[in-house]
Amino acid sequence: VQLQASGGGLVQAGGSLRLSCAASGRTFSRYHMSWFRQAPGKEREFVASIRWNGNGIWYVDSVKGRFTVSRDNAKNTVYLTMNSLKPEDTAVYYCAAKRSDVFTDVTTNYEHWGQGTQVTVSS
Repeated sequence: VQLQASGGGLVQAGGSLRLSCAASGRTFSRYHMSWFRQAPGKEREFVASIRWNGNGIWYVDSVKGRFTVSRDNAKNTVYLTMNSLKPEDTAVYYCAAKRSDVFTDVTTNYEHWGQGTQVTVSS
């Protein structure tokens, strides 16, 4: 599966963005999907994850209550809706996919990655 992330941009603190990750291939609905982010000088970190049928969702503590991950298998797309954005959310955001539907926040367990989309939150 190939992934294409979009929707990033520059937003003021307190604002909102919705990221999209479009996937190619007819087996998208069988993939466990996640979002990660990487800020300058930092390691890539887990943000949110959703099981193939949406019945399991996980978030890193720092985004709980502000970010929402969702998916539309008919459109081969996973979304990350980000509200109440903070300057510390500034990073390149990546979507990732893996065949096993078991949750993991370890980057090396993901087989497919999108190219990343920049999110910049100004104070």
